[in-house]
Amino acid sequence: MNGIQRFLALSVAVFTAFAASPALAAQYAIIKTTAGSMVVELDNDKAPISVANFEAYATDGFYANTVFHRVMPGFMIQGGGFDHHGNYPAGLHNKSAHQDMRPPIANEWRNGLKNMRGTLAMARLGNQPDSATAQFFINLKDNGFLDQARDGAGYAVFGKVIAGMDVVDRIAQVPTRTINNMQNVPTTEVKINSVEIVSQEAAMKFAGAAKLDAAKQRLADAEAKLSNAQAELEAARKALEAAKAEDSK
Repeated sequence: MNGIQRFLALSVAVFTAFAASPALAAQYAIIKTTAGSMVVELDNDKAPISVANFEAYATDGFYANTVFHRVMPGFMIQGGGFDHHGNYPAGLHNKSAHQDMRPPIANEWRNGLKNMRGTLAMARLGNQPDSATAQFFINLKDNGFLDQARDGAGYAVFGKVIAGMDVVDRIAQVPTRTINNMQNVPTTEVKINSVEIVSQEAAMKFAGAAKLDAAKQRLADAEAKLSNAQAELEAARKALEAAKAEDSK
C-alpha cells in the first residue's frame, strides 16, 4: 500500500468512526409525559457539553418519574430534577437527595443560541453560572433577558421542541400553588415518563404522528365548542319563543 492509499484508507476509517459516534448521531429526543409527548432537536454543534449531559441523564433513565415542578405561564416550564415517590405534591424533593448526580457542567450561554419560544435551556443555581446538572426548562415565549449576563452568565440553550408545543402549552395551563416553600408547583402532577434519545428518522416519524394527533385534538375541541354553541343557541331560541308566547297571552 503506497502513501496515497494509506492516506485514503485512514481518511475512510476516520470518517467512519466520526459518523458512527453516538454523541454525534443522537441529536433528537422524545420526551413522554402524562400530558403528552414532545420531540426535541438537540444542537450538538453549538451546545456539545449540554447535549452530552442531557443525553447521559436520559440514557441512564434518570428523568423517568421526575416531574415538571415549576410552571410559570408566559415564561417557562421547568423539570427533570424532582420526584416524590407516590406522594404528590407534599412529597416533592430533589432527586439528588437519593441518587448520585453527574458533576455540574460548564455554562455554554455564549453559544449563539437564544432563549426563544420552544427552546430548551439548562436550569442552574443563581449566582453559580456553572452549576447546571439535570434540570432543564422550556421557554413559553421569547425570553431574551435570559441571554444576558445576570449573575456572570446567561442561560444556555441546547435544543428546541420541533413537535408537541401544544403539550408544552397545555402543561403551562395547569394551576399552581406554593408547596413546602416551593413556588409555582402544579397542583396536578405532570410526570416525565421517559426521555429517549432517538435517530432523526425515528424523531421525524414520531413528530409527524404527534402533529396529526394535535390536529385531531384541535378538531375535536372545535367540534365540542360548536356543539355547545349550538345547544346554547337552541336553548336561547326556545326561551325567546316561550317569552313571545307569554307576551301574546
